[in-house]
Amino acid sequence: MATDHIRYDVLARDALRGVLRRVLTDAAAHGLPGEHHFFITFLSKAEGVKLSPRLLAQYPEEMTIILQHQFWDLVVSEDRFEVGLSFGGIPERLVVPYNAIKSFFDPSVQFGLTFEPAEATAEPPAKSLPAAPVPSAVAVPAPAAVEETPEAPPKQPGEGAEVVRLDRFRKK
Repeated sequence: MATDHIRYDVLARDALRGVLRRVLTDAAAHGLPGEHHFFITFLSKAEGVKLSPRLLAQYPEEMTIILQHQFWDLVVSEDRFEVGLSFGGIPERLVVPYNAIKSFFDPSVQFGLTFEPAEATAEPPAKSLPAAPVPSAVAVPAPAAVEETPEAPPKQPGEGAEVVRLDRFRKK
């Protein structure tokens, strides 16, 4: 198999993260147009993610946030975004690097992006450059239920919250 010195997989992944960055930049500058809103799932313990200890205890692996009506101070930079959200009536400030994001979904137009976790897309050794999975843009139906929305009260210990992955709804 030929060696991919150009790394098309990395270029495609970065380009799709650029779509996410652009959408968030527009939302920060002008608000969300029409019925658009965003479900963003990210790895809670990825490098650069900043969550309160309370949220990290609640979502130790990954977390889905919804940017719709009640968010503030959305700041978008080259490598991450920061946003204020309320969880159970408690305001929180989140910092999420784009490399920590697993998926982005806008149910108003059935548009979604999925990304391999940062660990899975790390640069392989120079001698072995296998083709890595390329993130994809997909049209998927809106999920019936997603993790707790930022406006909902936090789950109590012992209460199970169903985590629904967007992949479940993808047409195969």
